[in-house]
Amino acid sequence: MIEEIRIQSLGVIESSTLELGPGLTVITGETGAGKTMIVTALGLLLGGRADSGAVRTGARTARVEGVVVTDRLPDLVGAVEEVGGTVEDERVVLARNVAAEGRSRAFVGGASVPVATLASVTEPLVAVHGQSDQHRLLRPRAQREALDRFGGEPVAAAARSYRELFDRLRAVETELEEVVTHARERAQEADLLRLGLEEVEATAPEPGEEQRLAAEETRLGFADTLRTAAEQAREALSSEQGRPDAMATVGAARALLDGVREHDPEAAALADRLAELGYVLSDLATDVASYAARIDTDPARLAGVSERRAALGRLTRKYGESVEEVLAWAERSALRLVELDGTDDRIEQLRAERATLRAALAEAGSALTARRSEAAGRLGEQVTAELALLAMPHARLTVALRRHEAEAPADPDAPGVPLLVDGGWWRFAPSGLDEVELLLAANTGSDPRPLDKGASGGELSRVMLAVEVALAGTSPVPTFVFDEVDAGVGGAAAVEVGRRLAELARTSQVLVVTHLPQVAAYADRHVVVQKSHDGTITSSGLTLLDDEAREHELSRMMAGLSGSDTAIAHARELLEVARAARAG
Repeated sequence: MIEEIRIQSLGVIESSTLELGPGLTVITGETGAGKTMIVTALGLLLGGRADSGAVRTGARTARVEGVVVTDRLPDLVGAVEEVGGTVEDERVVLARNVAAEGRSRAFVGGASVPVATLASVTEPLVAVHGQSDQHRLLRPRAQREALDRFGGEPVAAAARSYRELFDRLRAVETELEEVVTHARERAQEADLLRLGLEEVEATAPEPGEEQRLAAEETRLGFADTLRTAAEQAREALSSEQGRPDAMATVGAARALLDGVREHDPEAAALADRLAELGYVLSDLATDVASYAARIDTDPARLAGVSERRAALGRLTRKYGESVEEVLAWAERSALRLVELDGTDDRIEQLRAERATLRAALAEAGSALTARRSEAAGRLGEQVTAELALLAMPHARLTVALRRHEAEAPADPDAPGVPLLVDGGWWRFAPSGLDEVELLLAANTGSDPRPLDKGASGGELSRVMLAVEVALAGTSPVPTFVFDEVDAGVGGAAAVEVGRRLAELARTSQVLVVTHLPQVAAYADRHVVVQKSHDGTITSSGLTLLDDEAREHELSRMMAGLSGSDTAIAHARELLEVARAARAG
């Protein structure tokens, strides 16, 4: 709901604030006072085209701000946050600046955004009906959605069932097309995987094998060098040729310290340590001799190790950086090969599922059409009855459902072909088989025509009012704006226009620019646009009227004389009738 609109330097309005609320708000004023500037300001807030000529004479910039209450608009909150704006205290500020030289800027929740973004954020908020507007309900999609809302849960349930089947069919057809189109590539991929797995299986690598073989190959390649070094090390530790060695040297040192151990405990401790060292050297000499004896030159084994390492290297060059990665690739590839080998079976499964889904979708489409047809009849009758009360007694509105027939496809199994329903081929969409169009026959004997071709501007506004009243309680739009909806209406019909607007205002916020006192009398709040002139520039401001001021304004609208006792009496009577009607 729009809580407040602030206007600066727009047309004849220098600076005004329009406080709104739930229910019906009417705006009246003398001709040329600037009533339509309110609608112009709303258009700017909704992302409409900016006209630099609307900037007030002498001003550099016109600015319009709107405060929207978001407590019942969670989608709006999400849209505002998505564009970087903020919502504070369940309110968001929308703004639009229009410079005199033509530039325009838009703001959502304090964030500067493109005008197109402002339009997308605010589109679900307000429906504007005026003789020069692009009406929301003139769009085919909006007409279909309006019919579906009017149809209630029966239509909604049928639409959900249809859409679920439609989405599943599209997913199956997409997968089927992908599988069939890439069947050759999948076969080639399977052959490559099979060859790779055979190579890995034939080689049979083991985790850690690469490191073990590398160490063994190095040892075998330097066997002679290693054996020579080991034998010389053993000779240095314990010589078999009677040469000086480590054992003899340590033994001599121990004997010297043993000879003096009685004279100093420290010397005795050192002698004991030398004894321990002798034992260690003896064991070490034995181990070195054993190591030298085990080293043997084996050219055949060296060749086998080198060949095995080469085989592993061929695998790691193709399938992974290490044996472990090769084994992981083999595991993944085996699973993928199972999937690829089942391509033919998968194609048959998908084709069977597609056929089942198309048959089910045809039934669901027919069921949705039947539900819509029933709702269309009721909606047409209800709107036609409303039009009779709005000074269009001979008008008749019908809601037409149309299907687009298609030629029988050469290949019924091809993706995206029309749908076979009741023996005929029909185009279909995510919303169903039908296109919905509101048709109006404005006079007796005239043929129904689309709304934008079958009604004048004033008639079209009343048709929109009748439709909105019929849809009251089902429309997701919280605010409706009617500009001169009562054009060409007077007398009792004008009273009915006011009554219908008040009826719509029971469930929505309604803002009406009017020149008829019969309409203004039904308002919950009445705002008058007052014009003043200082001799050089005309200015207009907005004033919220109390009960007494309303009587004077209605008397002016009826007789052109705000002080006439007779006119005031008539105004008072009109207000009483309207209050009684609203209370009922």
